[in-house]
Amino acid sequence: MCHDTDSNPPVEPLAGGVSGQSDLILTADDGSQFAAFGVTSAKPKGPGVVILPDVRGLYHFYEELALRFAEHGYDAVAIDYFGRTAGVAKRDDDFPYTEHVPLTTLEGVTADTAAAVAHLREGDPGRAVFTLGFCFGGSNSWHQAAGGHGLAGSIGFYGNPKRPPVGPIERVEEFANPVLALMGGDDPSIPAEVVEEYRTALAEAGVEHEVIVYPGAPHSFFDRKQEQFATESADAWQRVLDFIAGHS
Repeated sequence: MCHDTDSNPPVEPLAGGVSGQSDLILTADDGSQFAAFGVTSAKPKGPGVVILPDVRGLYHFYEELALRFAEHGYDAVAIDYFGRTAGVAKRDDDFPYTEHVPLTTLEGVTADTAAAVAHLREGDPGRAVFTLGFCFGGSNSWHQAAGGHGLAGSIGFYGNPKRPPVGPIERVEEFANPVLALMGGDDPSIPAEVVEEYRTALAEAGVEHEVIVYPGAPHSFFDRKQEQFATESADAWQRVLDFIAGHS
């Protein structure tokens, strides 16, 4: 998986920023149910964020990240990928996610994202909603720019633009919203030339984009345990907040 089970987002909590949090069960248009974690802000700024986890699906890193977004004024929903194959119950650290990842489909992730977007837009159909994901979720987030959700933006941390069977780089002509990519410069799983190919493809397709590469930073640098990359993590978090504010 992208982050360890004891990893945490490198964002300090803000007291008094959350008005509510709850475990959710959402239903996609195909009738499939999946787990999610929703947080509402005590001082909402308007936009909402759908968080797309790494390959392990919904666990505490992403629940905590949803809390951090709410503390900064953005209602957030973190979703799970495996409702169709593993049910909606809470899982322990021994969950065999490697058995379930190959069973996910782009269509399923897109349908589940649509349900999370709809949840955030209850009572406010015109609400600006962003997707944000990490690794597997990073590429999933970029895919949602072509998902027909009417998003305000799609943010990905160290997603693979060429992740098989179909990478986001192959769909840039379908992208309907701005994209932010935050990449590690020392990530052997995503070579620098692939990142530059993605940047070029976005530009040639006329997609508004920012592709930020942090020299020397590894895959999964956005982690409180990665203290040596605290500066890069702080910059990445600020860029996320600026991107949301600038496209809302």
